[in-house]
Amino acid sequence: MSLEYLQNYWWLLVSVLGGILVFLLFVQGGQSMILSAKSETRRDLIVNSMGGKWELTFTTLVTFGGAAFASFPLFYSTSFGGAYWLWILILFSFIVQAVSYEYRRKKGNVYGTKTYDIFLFINGCVGCVLLGVAVSMFFFGGEFTVNRGNLLDGSAPVISQWAPTHGFEAIFNWKNLVLGVAVLFLARTQACLYMMNNIADDPDFFKTLKAKALINGGIFLVFFLWFLGMLLTATGYTVISDGIRTVEVQETPFKYLHNYINLWWAGVTLLLGVVLVLLGWAKSCFAKHFTKGIWFTGIGTFLVVASLFWVAGYGDTAFYPSLLNPMDSLTIRNASSSEFTLKTMSYVSLLIPFVLAYIVYVWRAMDKKKLTPASLESTDHKY
Repeated sequence: MSLEYLQNYWWLLVSVLGGILVFLLFVQGGQSMILSAKSETRRDLIVNSMGGKWELTFTTLVTFGGAAFASFPLFYSTSFGGAYWLWILILFSFIVQAVSYEYRRKKGNVYGTKTYDIFLFINGCVGCVLLGVAVSMFFFGGEFTVNRGNLLDGSAPVISQWAPTHGFEAIFNWKNLVLGVAVLFLARTQACLYMMNNIADDPDFFKTLKAKALINGGIFLVFFLWFLGMLLTATGYTVISDGIRTVEVQETPFKYLHNYINLWWAGVTLLLGVVLVLLGWAKSCFAKHFTKGIWFTGIGTFLVVASLFWVAGYGDTAFYPSLLNPMDSLTIRNASSSEFTLKTMSYVSLLIPFVLAYIVYVWRAMDKKKLTPASLESTDHKY
């Protein structure tokens, strides 16, 4: 296994984790609808439907960060360490989520259930939008510079230097927010489809979820097409390197469109993913009683996100462009770990299929019995 092969392999794994994470954000999407529920029973149904899966989303986020740190440490230090405020807000929103599920129904809760519902709502909205912003930076860049020589500076051995706003500027960049809003409404749509599959014996709630899926899916479609249009017409950076050092960076108009054409399998993946998302959404909204839409949109979401990672990193592309100095842009060549580290971790990665199989098994066991208002009232274990 050559170093180039290992770099490609680990970018593939990172893209897989990214696709899974965006799919699992339906948990956050459901939480964003808690405050609009018409009754306490409806709020409890939403919270307990999402509550069985929130740990998977949190764990996948942590695993994504761990995989990025181990395989592309320069990206990890530049993004997670440099865009400090962006990531600290994301992590804080997930912390309040964990606290809320733990204490929402706990005896002696002095803050009241409503307080934790607000916390869950904050995580549902903030988490989705800011993660979309973080992914959008793979295409529209960040305000940072990289100087490897700083490692020799004993007083401040920091390779990457960020703009003084440390990520705030990325949050308020309208291009990034387009994808952030698209992710939020995709998560809300998939939350509706998941609850249509997971909650039974409540026809009125089913109709409400169908109506919400139609509205949120329409809004998502507008923002996603807006983002896709910006992406396919964007100017990207083609990087010429010697395997480690960047020799030249060339601005390339329509870079990501060219990548989708040249990496034809990424383009096919994108189209297939879009078709599956539209099929699952439309059939759920317009069929009389269709409950399997979440699996169509879920697989489609995974494929679309994976294809976005592929055109961001493959094809001699800077997957993290520097807006301050294009020569400092990060690629899967200059931001990766050593060949020894990547090779050692590759053996460990062979366990991933077994972990995924276990997750699928547990998921099926948890969802085998549908959630109903009656079962919610009869159980002692609820969020």
